[in-house]
Amino acid sequence: MSNNRKVFQEQEIKADKESYVLDTYAWVEYFRKSPLADRVEEFIEMHACFTPSIVVAELQTKFLRDCLDFSKAFRFIEVKTPIIPLDKLIAVSAGKINFERKKINPHWSLADSIVLATARKIKAKVITGDEDFRDLKGEVVMLK
Repeated sequence: MSNNRKVFQEQEIKADKESYVLDTYAWVEYFRKSPLADRVEEFIEMHACFTPSIVVAELQTKFLRDCLDFSKAFRFIEVKTPIIPLDKLIAVSAGKINFERKKINPHWSLADSIVLATARKIKAKVITGDEDFRDLKGEVVMLK
C-alpha cells in the first residue's frame, strides 16, 4: 500500500476535532467544480473528513455513466480522506436506519443509510446537499 493513502482507523478521530463524512453529493459537487466546491474543499482542508466505501462505489458508477476516468479522483479521495469500509456494525445499523427512514421518506436509499450509519459510528456529521437528509438536524451539514 502506498504511503500517501489513508487507511481508516478509529483511533484517528480526535475528540477535540470535528469530524465529517462526505457523501456522494459532496464529492460530485467538488469534482464538478460547482459553486459548492469551495465549501466542500474548506471542509476537506480544515477538518477531519472521511469517505464511506459505498460513496466510492457510487462515484465510480457516476464517472462511468459520464464517460470519465475515476482513477485520479479516487487517488485524491484516498489521499485526502480515509475510506471507511462497510463492516458488520455499520451494515446492521444501516439496515435499521433504512427501515425507519423509508417510513418517513420512500425515496431514502440504502446507500444513504450506510452513509448515515458510518457517520453515527464515528460520531461525525454528514456533508451533503441531498434533500433526503435535510430533516436530520444536528447530524448533517447541508451544502445548500
